[in-house]
Amino acid sequence: MSIQKALYEEVLAECSDSLDAIALLRQHRPYLEMIPSMRRPDESVISIPLPLAKLRSTVSGGVSGISANSNEVVCLPCDLAILMCDPEWKIKTGVEILIFIHRPQEDFSDLLSRWRQTQVYLSRGYEWEMPLRHRHILSEGSDSVYPLFVVFEGTSERVMRGLKGAYLPFVLRRSPEREPDPTQELSSIELLWSDSEDTLQ
Repeated sequence: MSIQKALYEEVLAECSDSLDAIALLRQHRPYLEMIPSMRRPDESVISIPLPLAKLRSTVSGGVSGISANSNEVVCLPCDLAILMCDPEWKIKTGVEILIFIHRPQEDFSDLLSRWRQTQVYLSRGYEWEMPLRHRHILSEGSDSVYPLFVVFEGTSERVMRGLKGAYLPFVLRRSPEREPDPTQELSSIELLWSDSEDTLQ
């Protein structure tokens, strides 16, 4: 397994846990502030790896080659869906954050296309296929869908330049031996976005 493939799998596995997903959001403050309650984080965030969504209407993306029928369940091209939940009322809020982890051999157009395809799929209404332990929570989709991209030290500079040029938020995941001191709130990841932190606000 290549180093980048291993890093991809590590991030996907870690962020399948809601508390680790929150740790990822700490690296992009505007999204962290969307969490309903930091006092009850495990009840405020639902993390779904390789998420499934049931579409309400037929979707056709034309030249993109995307097509799906009404009520069809599709596996979205994102890697994780992070859904916010009100811990008191046990209902999903309107905020949904979709995580796109840079995959091995993926260039900028490939990574961006996954976000665009996801936008097309979710454009006409949808419901989430919720994990078993969260089946009691209303799974209706939202209009407030935000992307977050995860890149690595080995990611091409072209990819990061493209994301920044498209005003799409991203965080840099370092290899474990080069991770910064966790006691430092401001890391180099945050510094990458110090000049564009308010892009989606």
